[in-house]
Amino acid sequence: MTEAVQRVQSDSPWEEMFGCAHAVAAGDRVLVSGSMPFTGNVLVGEGDPYEQAKAAFGNALAALERFALGPEAVVRTRTYLTHARDVDAVCRAHKEIFDAVRPAATLVVVSGFVDSRVLVEAELEAYRGATST
Repeated sequence: MTEAVQRVQSDSPWEEMFGCAHAVAAGDRVLVSGSMPFTGNVLVGEGDPYEQAKAAFGNALAALERFALGPEAVVRTRTYLTHARDVDAVCRAHKEIFDAVRPAATLVVVSGFVDSRVLVEAELEAYRGATST
């Protein structure tokens, strides 16, 4: 029996403007859209890539919580940052959150985001059948 696709929204104005969900569950997979380091309309950690990475991953993980999943279910991360000089800080935040899980990971330097104060954006993919090893 095929389960229905489930979608969740956040308070981000970009989802309405862009016409997307914050996260989509389809079968055993949960895909979390790019998550920026905002709490409501307030940027977390302005100028601090470590704090922004923690906040962006936190926002992405909050979307997974809506499906009763946590970091242990994450099988892939994609992290985008605007400056190569911030790699160490962003990697430190990623390792603190995902070291026990060790998901497949991609780190990409981009030219910028829709809000120029944003230094980091994160995406997650999770598997609902995950078990800790």
